[in-house]
Amino acid sequence: MRKGLVAANWKMHGQRQSNADLLDALTTGLKESPGVEVLVCPPSVYLDQVSTRLENNKIMLGAQNVHSQESGAFTGELSAPMLRDVGCEFVIIGHSERRELFGESDSFIAEKFSAVQEAGLVPILCIGETQQQREAGETEVTVLRQLDAVLEHAGVEEFKNAVIAYEPVWAIGTGLTATPEQAQEVHALIRGRLAEQSEEVAQKIRILYGGSVKGANAAELFAQTDIDGGLVGGASLVAEDFLKICTSYNS
Repeated sequence: MRKGLVAANWKMHGQRQSNADLLDALTTGLKESPGVEVLVCPPSVYLDQVSTRLENNKIMLGAQNVHSQESGAFTGELSAPMLRDVGCEFVIIGHSERRELFGESDSFIAEKFSAVQEAGLVPILCIGETQQQREAGETEVTVLRQLDAVLEHAGVEEFKNAVIAYEPVWAIGTGLTATPEQAQEVHALIRGRLAEQSEEVAQKIRILYGGSVKGANAAELFAQTDIDGGLVGGASLVAEDFLKICTSYNS
């Protein structure tokens, strides 16, 4: 039985006081276990603050990005060992905004995947198609290309310690959301690709949905066979909304 995971991606939002208020509300609201693991991924400048506030707390800490190298002349970048040092357990890699806005290639993301694991952290590998690719009937080829790049680089066994997030780019910040059936179809595709190489890995890996998850649609999405939680953007910045999503997992 896969344990559900709901991850909050704060993106480039937050200040020390608003972070503290949000975390206080979340820790209070999650005193009763929601039956799902909960993760927050703040901007890097607040990782230490959030790590300190989450001490002795069930909420886990993750980072939004990482470099593929352990150290070196990479001004402005952060390495996986650095992230581990400040208390991170997870790292988001391959987010559509990193791919599209910062030109990160499939091969670079594959290198990050391995770097994160070598540091003892869990990568959350984001894959998904744009609206243009979906309308052109290229959803399957796009998603599998992104997944295969990591499979070929790292091998299927490395996915035993990884999470995948399917994020249809056309449903991020647009108000659009894939129907539960559309999301399930792609999640099943991803799990099926892994099963071609290892049925054990395919059945154990958690695949999150990351396209505008909200309190109103979370329960229906999470009810799908191959959806094991969510990677939540805007709704994770409002405690009431994020708590509703978390408690929707087993509703």
